[in-house]
Amino acid sequence: MESLPDIPLPSTIRSRFVENINGLRMHVLEAGFETRGRPCLLLLHGFPELAYSWRKVMPQLAEAGYHVIAPDQRGYGRTTGWDANYDGDLTPFRLTNVVRDALGLVAAFGHATVDAVIGHDFGSPVAGWCALLRPDVFRSVALMSAPFAAPPSLPFNTADAPAKPQPEDPVHRELASLPRPRKHYQWYYSTREANDDMHRAPQGVHDFLRAYYHHKSADWKDNKPYPLQSWSAGELAKQPTYYVMDLAKTMPETVAAEMPDGAAIAANRWLPDSELAFYSAEYARTGFQGGLQWYRCGTSGAFNAELQIWSGKTIDVPSCFISGKQDWGTYQRPGVYEAMQKSTCTRMLSVHLVDDAGHWVQQEQPEQVSHLLLEFLQKSRASR
Repeated sequence: MESLPDIPLPSTIRSRFVENINGLRMHVLEAGFETRGRPCLLLLHGFPELAYSWRKVMPQLAEAGYHVIAPDQRGYGRTTGWDANYDGDLTPFRLTNVVRDALGLVAAFGHATVDAVIGHDFGSPVAGWCALLRPDVFRSVALMSAPFAAPPSLPFNTADAPAKPQPEDPVHRELASLPRPRKHYQWYYSTREANDDMHRAPQGVHDFLRAYYHHKSADWKDNKPYPLQSWSAGELAKQPTYYVMDLAKTMPETVAAEMPDGAAIAANRWLPDSELAFYSAEYARTGFQGGLQWYRCGTSGAFNAELQIWSGKTIDVPSCFISGKQDWGTYQRPGVYEAMQKSTCTRMLSVHLVDDAGHWVQQEQPEQVSHLLLEFLQKSRASR
């Protein structure tokens, strides 16, 4: 790998590489490494983020006595061994293989168990599947900003009345037919053009990410989320354009309209330009396709049959959910937030919507998130 600049990290966090993790050379941020025998916490980031997204909570978790490890996940940052070719093999990016990445990493560090796997955004489903598939290893789970959906159901009671073919989801055609034509961002992220749109954004990667992070944060004052009634075009179109985009626009064009002015950028304390510069340099170097492959796995439905092996299975380890009160991600899949608490997670100990935080909750309100995570870990230990 070419020589890479140092990462602007607190002195208590170190950057390192771990070889041969399920075919990857994995880049990891690590805190609480000074003494052996600490219980482990595994932190999994989302899109378009990196292990660096956890820099503000890792010191507090380590100070509480944990060995904290946060990788650049498959497809991201300084982790290598993955293929960014749009026409390449998607199977390494499917959820069960990303769980294998997580399991291999904690084993490489000598941990037979993990006190909690903590996932944000797209890291949240990975964390959930870790807890669902290997509850003996991942002994509790904190889901952040993306509620966990139950495994897909198997066709049921079809021996005498065969199942009808699954119809194509009409919502995309209906979104495109609205008076203000729209499209869903996850399906846009699955297109061949999405990576080039963002990697070659007219405003540059740095300003694209600045606008994107701003638009989904509590700083954008129109983020006032509420539950949607159904997975239908009329309901989905109530979401901001970073989730349900104007049909003809790219994501850089979408967020450019909400670019904060120079005074707002200078006043930003949760993501100053000096820290954003690390994200933008990494994504300018790698592009976005590695992260976009995850969306393609989901929207294609190609791996649903594998996930149906666990149809009807619940998460039975202690769990919690933390999101920003100004985060539309909590409600973007109608009904999932409610079902997660009612049935998908059978030992949900706490649910917190943190005020003055949008989608980037552990960066926008790190002190509160650290407090809530430590409180959850204490409750989780007591409930075992």
